[in-house]
Amino acid sequence: MYDYDLLVVGSANADLVIAVERRPDAGETVLGGDLAVHPGGKGANQAVAAARLGARTALLARVGDDAYGRLLLDSQRAAGVDTVGVLVGEAPTGVALITVDPSGDNSIVVSPGANGRLKPQDIHAAECLFQASRVVSVQLEIPPETVEEVVRSLAPDSRFVLNPSPPRPLSAKVLAACDPLIVNEHEARVVLGEACVSDRPEDWAKLLLAKGPRSVVVTLGAEGALVASSAGVERIPSVKVDAVDTTGAGDAFTGALAFRLAAGADLVEAAAYAARVGAAAVTKEGAQVSFPTAEEVEAL
Repeated sequence: MYDYDLLVVGSANADLVIAVERRPDAGETVLGGDLAVHPGGKGANQAVAAARLGARTALLARVGDDAYGRLLLDSQRAAGVDTVGVLVGEAPTGVALITVDPSGDNSIVVSPGANGRLKPQDIHAAECLFQASRVVSVQLEIPPETVEEVVRSLAPDSRFVLNPSPPRPLSAKVLAACDPLIVNEHEARVVLGEACVSDRPEDWAKLLLAKGPRSVVVTLGAEGALVASSAGVERIPSVKVDAVDTTGAGDAFTGALAFRLAAGADLVEAAAYAARVGAAAVTKEGAQVSFPTAEEVEAL
């Protein structure tokens, strides 16, 4: 019996968000709205998204011994996430500087801070969390050697979910463990590199699958998603909503998908559920504060 449906290993940031009429060009200054500070970071976001849906969730991350770190810990605990794996200190809490335009699209610059101090030895020391977790989800806002150690630490029957964001080259060992590898359009192009010889997402999914993952999910925003596995490629329809802020929508999708896999759903079913969760998340401002409960997803 697993103690956790999902263990998220990854980043925890404070999101500093400003609404702008348009994003500035190089050398240009634009005026924006009032600064809003929200708990964020891809790892912390995924943990909160899953926990709000009812998943038994733990987070393995590092934050600073500062006000932003306390904000993040409070947010995790309020959502029901077990923070026994959250380490404190060695550097300031990571910060994401985010601008959001009227269409809801965002641009993000991240200062990793304490996230860059999450080391392989921290993963090794948390072995009990890996043995207790049905699904382990990771992103790439932590050092690459730490991601490699996560793969080495997986329990024999657990499932590994990776969102390679921000995208960078991945080792064959990490790719082979992914079930699924979850990418958006930009991440798909970067991971494929010179192999990206097509503009069709269906082709991206097949090419990514050929790189070694057991399965692949390509998220397409308002166009839904694609699921690729040895069974073929299947399109997941989108849910039509009025987008307010897309910040954290991909994290909500990934957290929801990982939770449904832990609950025994197949990948297509899990991706369809995750698409509804992602759609609900973009209807409100902010990342974690916008993530829906299971009841809100059902009502969508």
